[in-house]
Amino acid sequence: MGIIKVENIKLYAFHGCLTEEGRIGSEYQVDVTVSADLSKSALTDDLNDTVDYVLLNKIVAEEMAIRSKLLEVVGQRILDRIFKESALVTSAEVAVSKINPPMGGNVEKVTILLSKERC
Repeated sequence: MGIIKVENIKLYAFHGCLTEEGRIGSEYQVDVTVSADLSKSALTDDLNDTVDYVLLNKIVAEEMAIRSKLLEVVGQRILDRIFKESALVTSAEVAVSKINPPMGGNVEKVTILLSKERC
């Protein structure tokens, strides 16, 4: 078993419940961690035998581009696509952070953390 992490993916997106968030947008950070059997790829040196982290980054970018009111929805979409598009993934965790959220206080970021396991 092994772990692949794609950390600190920085994006600009338009999520949130406020109308202004949909127009102005905000900065986001996404971290993805997946578990998979990496023993074969460690021997073969073949991209087809592992979880392609370029694919993980693409999934994050595409799902973050779809506006949602809640970060939980975005995180769940990311997890669902990871499991759909990479059969090697046995479990995954995604953290979606909104940088400087508009909440009337000095808050660096708000993060939701979701995880999923293959049944």
